[in-house]
Amino acid sequence: MRFGSSELIINADKSVYHLNILPQDLADTVITVGDPDRVERVSQYFDKIDVKKGKREFLTHTGWLNQKRITVISTGIGTDNIDIVLNELDALANIDFETRTIKRVKRQLDIIRIGTSGAIQPDIPLNSFLMSEYAIGLDSLLHFYDSSHIQNPQIQLAFLKHTNWLKDKSTPYVVTYDKSLAERFISDKIRLGITATNVGFYGPQGRILRLKLEDENMNAKLASFNYDDMRITNLEMETSGIYGLAKLLGHRAVSLNCIVANRSNGKFSLRPDSAMDELINYAMNKIVE
Repeated sequence: MRFGSSELIINADKSVYHLNILPQDLADTVITVGDPDRVERVSQYFDKIDVKKGKREFLTHTGWLNQKRITVISTGIGTDNIDIVLNELDALANIDFETRTIKRVKRQLDIIRIGTSGAIQPDIPLNSFLMSEYAIGLDSLLHFYDSSHIQNPQIQLAFLKHTNWLKDKSTPYVVTYDKSLAERFISDKIRLGITATNVGFYGPQGRILRLKLEDENMNAKLASFNYDDMRITNLEMETSGIYGLAKLLGHRAVSLNCIVANRSNGKFSLRPDSAMDELINYAMNKIVE
C-alpha cells in the first residue's frame, strides 16, 4: 500500500507535516508534555541535545542521557492534538518516506506522558504523583478507529450505568496502560488510578463560570464510581488518546500525572512548578535505570 500525498503529508525538507521532524530525529523513548515550555524543563537533564525543532505548538528536543537517546515533544492540549502527534510519531518510525509504504520491520516506541492533573478524590494530596492504570475517554477519538478489540467493555458498561450517561454525549471508552512499561515507574511514590480524559477544561470537567452545566453532579458521579475496587482518581485531557492510539499502533505508553489541583476540596497547589520538576526528575531517573 502506497500512501498518497494528501494522506501522508511530507514537507519539502522530508519532515513530517505538523511535527516538522525527520525520521532520524526520533528516539525510541518519547516523553510527551502538553506545554511547549516544559520541553526544555525535560531536556535540561540531557547530557547532549542533538535536535531542536518546532512548529506551532509542537516543539521537539532529542538528546542523550546516560547513553540513552530520548525525544521530548510537546503535544498541546487535548486528544485532537494527540491524534496528530501519535500518528505522526508512528509514521516517522514505521513508514518509509521515500516509498510511502509501511516498513517491513517495525519500531516500537515507549511513550511516557508527563503532565498535570486534578484529583477528584479528597485523599489524594496536592503535589503527589499518579500513574493512570486505566483511562476513560470522554472524548470521541478512538471511535473513529477500529478499536473495540483494545477497549474494556466491562468497565465501560459499568460506568455508563453508574453515571446515567446522556446519549447525546460521546460514548466513553476505556483503555489501559502498558503494564510492562509501567513496571519501570512503579514505586512507593506513585499511586495508581483510573484517569478520566475530558474534551475540555471548563464545562467537561465540571467547572462553572458563566455557563450552566448539563449535569452539575458529574464530578460527584465520577468520584463515586467503583469497579473491582478501582476508582476514578483524576481528570486531564490527553491520556485516553495516548493509550488508545499507542495500543493500536503497537507502541507502549504510560501517563504520569502531577496532581496540582484537588477538585473535591477546591484547592490548588502553591508550588505547581516545583512539583512538576520533581516528577520530571523522577521519570528521568526511572527511564535510564
